Amino acid sequence: MFALHPRLDADTALITDWPLCRVLFNDDRTYPWLILVPRRPGIAEIGELEAADRALLVEEIARASEVLRTTLSPDRINVAALGNVVPQLHIHLIGRFVTDPAWPGPVWGAVPTVRHEPEALAAAVAVWRTRLGA
Repeated sequence: MFALHPRLDADTALITDWPLCRVLFNDDRTYPWLILVPRRPGIAEIGELEAADRALLVEEIARASEVLRTTLSPDRINVAALGNVVPQLHIHLIGRFVTDPAWPGPVWGAVPTVRHEPEALAAAVAVWRTRLGA
């Protein structure tokens, strides 16, 4: 049975479930940041997914990237599956701008996380639910 890793649960808000992935909104006001988590128990690496799930993962990454691109027009979209802290397979999609505080480096550890106020988080999630077809 699929269960979201506690760290992801604590740091994100649920947007929706797609055919493969749970789509999450990372609670950090500094960057527009989505996280896709394949709802397959015990999977830590992309290569552990069945071939059909790997193909679907790529399609869902492309879908989320397109929504980020058309909505926000970022200079880049960083896509990463690190797993160094959270062993559950999850894919970060981060809209990056030349004006963001970490540019051009990675976002991890560049600046402290700035969480949304609860009302702002709920409003942002509602907007992303609409954009992502939830």
